[in-house]
Amino acid sequence: MATFSEPTTARALMPSLEEIESARIIVSRVADVTPMETSRYLAEVLGAPVLLKCENLQRTGSYKIRGAYNRMAQLSQEERERGVVAASAGNHAQGVAFAARELGIKATIFTPLGVALPKLQATRNYGADVILGGSTVEEPLRAAAAFAEETGAVLIPPFDHHDIITGQGTLGLEILDQVPDLETVIVPIGGGGLIAGVASAVRQRAAREGRTVRVIGVQAENAAAFVPSMQQGGPVEIEVGPTIADGIAVGKPGSLTFDIIKDTVDEIVTVTEDDIARGLLVLLERAKLVVEPAGAVSVAAILAGKVTASGPTVAILSGGNIDPLLMQRVIGHGLVASERYLKLRIILPDRPGELARTSRLVADANANVVGVLHTRFGRGFQLSQVELELSIETRGAEHSREVVETLRAAGYDPVLDLE
Repeated sequence: MATFSEPTTARALMPSLEEIESARIIVSRVADVTPMETSRYLAEVLGAPVLLKCENLQRTGSYKIRGAYNRMAQLSQEERERGVVAASAGNHAQGVAFAARELGIKATIFTPLGVALPKLQATRNYGADVILGGSTVEEPLRAAAAFAEETGAVLIPPFDHHDIITGQGTLGLEILDQVPDLETVIVPIGGGGLIAGVASAVRQRAAREGRTVRVIGVQAENAAAFVPSMQQGGPVEIEVGPTIADGIAVGKPGSLTFDIIKDTVDEIVTVTEDDIARGLLVLLERAKLVVEPAGAVSVAAILAGKVTASGPTVAILSGGNIDPLLMQRVIGHGLVASERYLKLRIILPDRPGELARTSRLVADANANVVGVLHTRFGRGFQLSQVELELSIETRGAEHSREVVETLRAAGYDPVLDLE
């Protein structure tokens, strides 16, 4: 039987397989065993079997309940009486609030002013006191630390704690139970708690079975703190850029999670905002799954060609808490990124029938006009001309080209509007 052979640092810091198995019993009091769905579409893209681990269907809408409950279940009676405090813009807040309710612990959550309303309401509905303040999560983090110092409440960190990592590792055991021949697992990364736990679990159990499992992490390109950190050999703080994947928008890896990840994760890749939007759209259309942008980055990496695999591959969908208004925007962005939404500008002679003719040409190409802007005023055309802006739904890149070629064949000169 093979023995676990990761570097000494990882072996010393990561939770043991026995600890993760014990945590699984604790976590099972509140967490569901989430479904594992097969995706034929993604399998065709990757060239290997792809399965989706649906933590978006977990209680509270994400995996966070696992680590939060496991950490809080370890508290002494004296610590529980002091209450707990956390800072979060969403999923961690809900996990802590839910766990606190189940354990009979008072919870206080600091959250930024811009938190999505559904996440805010859910956290309050679980019974937590929510204190709003600050434009980013950094200010609530400082406020939560000060609150813990002043009141004695126990601070529950989002990722950089042994009990949190151990709780998240229960997901790795669940994956191996559902996919015994697993070869690759793709994991979203924010601060690193999920991937540190999953990597600890799957590597140790696979080694006990005499084999290996590849672990690949995915970060949003605008919040990819692990890339420079790996290059520098330690956690590096970056300035987080705008990203729809707010659930993994963490500016600096945890020190504990980093030390585990650097020795147990095979590869870390990044995905763009367009990649993430496409991933969310594919999950909605092909898998009929509602997933938040941060939870869709594993699928985004497959679609963007950032991942190679030859055997059974599991993509973790880490959460499904998405604001409906954001979903509307992301779907639109995903349609544009997938070249299924086309905006054209066309200069027409200012005479009756031209608008009807262009609309008919688009219809003849089996596309659908969803928006029209027709104006006589602007730069770049003559008094005898008008500018027509068409917003068109298509089936994809090839169909978009067909629409353009149909208009050109009729004598028009459509210009693609990239704005």
